[in-house]
Amino acid sequence: LLAGWRRTRESLPFKERVADAFADVMVCYTMTSSLYIITFGMGASPFTNIESVKIFCQSMCVAVLVNYFYVFSFYGSCLVFAGQLEQNRYHSVFCCKIPSVEYLDRQPTWFKTMMSDGHDHVTHHEVVPYHNHFIQHFLREHYTEWITNTYVKPFVVILYLIYASFSFMGCLQISDGSNIVNLLASNTPSVSYATTQQKYFSNYSPVIGFYIYEPIEYWNSTVQEHLTTLSHGFNKISWMDNYFQYLKVVNVSASTKSDFITILQGSFLRSPEYQHFMEDIILSKTDGDEMEIIASRMYLVARTTEKTREEVVELLERLRPLSLINNIKFIVFNPTFVYMDRYSSSVVSPILTSAFSVLTILILTFFLVINPLGNFWLILTVTSVELGVLGLMTLWNVHMDSISILCLIYTLNFAMDHCAPHLYTFVLATEHTRTQCIKISLEEHGAAILQNACCFVIGMLPLVFVPSNLTYTLFKCSLLTAGCTVLHCFVILPVFLTFFPPSKKRHKKKKRAKRKEREREREMMERERVREREEIECIEVRENPDHVTNV
Repeated sequence: LLAGWRRTRESLPFKERVADAFADVMVCYTMTSSLYIITFGMGASPFTNIESVKIFCQSMCVAVLVNYFYVFSFYGSCLVFAGQLEQNRYHSVFCCKIPSVEYLDRQPTWFKTMMSDGHDHVTHHEVVPYHNHFIQHFLREHYTEWITNTYVKPFVVILYLIYASFSFMGCLQISDGSNIVNLLASNTPSVSYATTQQKYFSNYSPVIGFYIYEPIEYWNSTVQEHLTTLSHGFNKISWMDNYFQYLKVVNVSASTKSDFITILQGSFLRSPEYQHFMEDIILSKTDGDEMEIIASRMYLVARTTEKTREEVVELLERLRPLSLINNIKFIVFNPTFVYMDRYSSSVVSPILTSAFSVLTILILTFFLVINPLGNFWLILTVTSVELGVLGLMTLWNVHMDSISILCLIYTLNFAMDHCAPHLYTFVLATEHTRTQCIKISLEEHGAAILQNACCFVIGMLPLVFVPSNLTYTLFKCSLLTAGCTVLHCFVILPVFLTFFPPSKKRHKKKKRAKRKEREREREMMERERVREREEIECIEVRENPDHVTNV
């Protein structure tokens, strides 16, 4: 919107300037806001099974709506106020009347610099001073000539092939964010513990608590076999195994309830080497003053390979259904299971949601096309940016977690927001050659794209200093998003659009036809003039005696 305001003519009244700026920008801005609402609205929908993602997407939707109405209300009022100041020759910072040129010439240089209106009054007053902006001047006089140079284009093609190859290589190495260290604050004892555990003891699963929460017949051989079957494949830390081993050592049988509980209470749990099992058994008196085991627990540790998380998820998928259908009521739990449960299904759902949002946006842009070929180029560009960010973030050691998936959804909007005006300006340009059209497109939108990307990156810089891996992941993905988008807008598209369609020959043909029509009209006019010259009337002058001349 600021770039649209700068493109207006200062000679116009400020009301017309505001109207022209809003007419130039608000259709595109409305479309962009709608795309944000659609994509993040899907993330806030019931299709997403992660509460943190829902909260983030809801906040984004609210922020986009507030920002949209903010632009209409407060920001528009600021433009009107700035236009009034400029029209009445008031200073935009100090809000005082700008002195005359004669007065400024008598003042020091610093005063002249502070109080000048920015125009060179010695030369002709520029109607559109935005053309003299240093970014505009650099793009117009230097960059557009350099990037469209014939000798530069082969190097740009090689650069894109390198970009595509690294992106493809990264996409083949995508892994989900299963490392629990990513959820912890940096440089904390928890990170040191998790790192050490993964380095030296990664072949063992977390210690799983196996909790039996109902009275069962522990002395029954059938129940004992059933428990052995459930814990098969695990290394157990169990009071039951130690108790049965103790019975064998002392050569005592405990095949009845009374014998089992009497020996357990009176002998086993009072031995010094087994006293720590008292915390694993809960005994209670029944109505008949008999002692009964109402709940107990044991610990299971599974030996796994390097793919610890996948195998632990498989263990959960195997044990949990048994706890629902088994005669023995038990539960298995470890604090890391909350994390494992989240990632056993969290990656698939956001990917499907983001893919569905991408499809929806592409369908919407296909129906709201300015030019079908421009829409095709937009789809290719956004896909290239999306795959580039996905592959490069994998090579930068960023895994697929909820933060990176949200950034991928945002990358879609960011790339479309910056590439669409650039592409459609090129497609709709009516110059003789593609090179001239791409120069016009870069001059018109290059400064706004560059300023927006720089502001975006500067706004994300504080995330580097936050001691958290999640925020650092957000910064990495945001930096890659801005970098890949700017690379496509300023390097890749200006070169590739000079190779491939849309062709500008039809504009040449139209201009040639118009030129021929003009030449024909000129020839017809010349012929008529010649005929008028040839049609000379004979004039006879007669004078009568009364000195009256008759023609």
